[in-house]
Amino acid sequence: MTRICKIEIDDSGLPTPTPEIEQERKVAVFDLLEDNVFTLLARDGVASAPGPYGMTLAIRERRLVIALSDDTGRPISEVILSLGPFRQVVKDYYQICASYFDAVKRLPPSQIEAIDMARRGIHNEGARILQERLEGKAEMDKDTARRLFTLICVLHFGG
Repeated sequence: MTRICKIEIDDSGLPTPTPEIEQERKVAVFDLLEDNVFTLLARDGVASAPGPYGMTLAIRERRLVIALSDDTGRPISEVILSLGPFRQVVKDYYQICASYFDAVKRLPPSQIEAIDMARRGIHNEGARILQERLEGKAEMDKDTARRLFTLICVLHFGG
């Protein structure tokens, strides 16, 4: 029961995503819902609500808002994080992704593989930052953090 059962992206007020960004979002949401580990932690001596959880991601006033609900949709928690710690890694991630997509069109597999390894490294860094920022609030496995970082990038693109 320690998982996310539903995820929504609230991109109201943000520019319309490009087809590539929209595809990235769909893949990340699908993968996340197929396999994830996510647990809210007790805070201030108060036990956390048990999962599964519904999650809505949004950017409001230049902050990442993670709204959590129970499986019936009843709100149970909201985590608000500064986007500052994510800015550089999101920028680096978009730059390396652009290099990767360009390389796929024109470079040999050995060079594509090197760029892809760098891309995975930056993605892992973003996931690590997310796990650090949620320390004491929620726990998740590395794959869940990676997929949520992808969704943060998608939101960050518009924000």
